[in-house]
Amino acid sequence: MAETALKVQNQVDSLSIIDSMDLNAIQGTLSKINQFQMVVQNTLKADHDYGIIPGTNKPTLLKPGAEKILMLMGLTSEYEVTERVQDYEKGFFAFTVRCELYKNGIKITEGVGHCNTKEKKYINQDPYTLANTCLKMAKKRAQIDATLTVASLSDVFTQDIEDMQEYIQTEQIETMTPEDAAKIKLTFGKYKGKTLKEIYKAQHDYLEWLLNQERTDPVIKKAIQTMFDAVEQQKIRKAQQHLQQQAHQQEQKEVQEEVAPIFEEIPEVNDSELPFY
Repeated sequence: MAETALKVQNQVDSLSIIDSMDLNAIQGTLSKINQFQMVVQNTLKADHDYGIIPGTNKPTLLKPGAEKILMLMGLTSEYEVTERVQDYEKGFFAFTVRCELYKNGIKITEGVGHCNTKEKKYINQDPYTLANTCLKMAKKRAQIDATLTVASLSDVFTQDIEDMQEYIQTEQIETMTPEDAAKIKLTFGKYKGKTLKEIYKAQHDYLEWLLNQERTDPVIKKAIQTMFDAVEQQKIRKAQQHLQQQAHQQEQKEVQEEVAPIFEEIPEVNDSELPFY
């Protein structure tokens, strides 16, 4: 009985709130929100203020973009570390940061961000050099969380999750096949817009050069290496087939003494025999 009465009371309270609303004002506010979202989308720059992650339906808001939005709205931010773990014996550091947004000294909203050295992106790094990095990352995540809330942009952008970018990148690298690698297109340089297969046929040594550059994207490096490895495997298969053909014509001793040197000279793979399509 008491539970039923509570439900009725909640319904009455909800209806009371709706009844007290100025729907015309609400409609005007929603219209302004839509207009502001359009201004933001037209102002921010791709790959600088926001990034587009393949496979996601919304772009990811980045720190420069969040800062521009706060400037457009005339907001200032203040930060507080609400949780701090600094274990120098075990090498574990963690920070939770709250970002508060203010307008003319009045608090508007807040956001929360967390980072710790056990996150996947930091696993193979020295944790003792990452304490400050984690603190800055937590601060940035809190700022972006608050920005998405105050600007009503959650339906336009996602949180700045660089971990998602790295996850997708790692997954792409680990599951890449020679066919996948060959289809990747460069977005820079003289072969911009060309697939790695097209570049392989046109200028094989250009891919070798890219492979040795520190700034080359890890996915591109992996793709090139995957293609090179596939070609080498194709050469070995051709050599093995050649040995099998010889084995049918000669005695086993002759195969070991005379045909073995042929295997050392691995044959080249023609374009029509490339192991990727």
